[in-house]
Amino acid sequence: MTVLSRPLRIVYAGDRDISVWVLEFILSQGVKPLALLLPHPARASHAGDLLRLCHYLEKRFILCGTAFREPKGLEILKELDPDYIICVHFPYIIPKEVLQIPRIGVLNLHPAFLPYNRGWHTPTWAILEGTPYGATLHFMSEEVDAGDIIHQKELEILPHDTADSLYQRVKRLELEVFREAWPSLVTGSPSRLPQDPTRGTFHKQMDLLSMEIQELNLDETVRVRDLINRLRALTTNRISEAAYFTLAGKRYRVQIRIVPED
Repeated sequence: MTVLSRPLRIVYAGDRDISVWVLEFILSQGVKPLALLLPHPARASHAGDLLRLCHYLEKRFILCGTAFREPKGLEILKELDPDYIICVHFPYIIPKEVLQIPRIGVLNLHPAFLPYNRGWHTPTWAILEGTPYGATLHFMSEEVDAGDIIHQKELEILPHDTADSLYQRVKRLELEVFREAWPSLVTGSPSRLPQDPTRGTFHKQMDLLSMEIQELNLDETVRVRDLINRLRALTTNRISEAAYFTLAGKRYRVQIRIVPED
């Protein structure tokens, strides 16, 4: 176990509003990232907010897209000698040569209760497959979302949750998980609970877009519970991810809203 005898040195990698919240918390603790890793502008949603929070950084310490894993980017990261690289909804695979750079490790904040729902579209698959759901801070390994767990908390899936509403709720839990784990990160002594490789579930980004998942057969007989759960799971913030049916050659997307009575 590494125990830090120097001020914490981190590199921060992220996107989405949750990454902004986590970075705000880190800065409030008196820790300034030494470098910022951002998605390519075509993929980024909150790069502007992250850049404003890291306004003090020189341009060369802001790496966009895959620059962090190219020779010049690797050289910069090694030069900084970080204790951690902290990833929050950073949409890139971290290769072995980057995983080996930080003294303690590369961390990832993941919207799932690992080992369930490794990979993409975690709220959708939690609803579809009835798996436990929550938020997990873990070490990154070469296998996606399979590294040792530092801290995690479970979140109840409510009967009226859609994938979108569940995602909005889990982001708040992610922040809570990170804040609770922070003291152990500062001392350099985070917990490490190995994941059981024989348990859990995994889904690729494209799994959600398959016809088998999205297409509704208007002539099929199904249980109401199963249909509602499928519509809930496919109601995200993107209409292109919704269930659909085809009529007279035209495709119609279907999203659902469930309102509990008082």
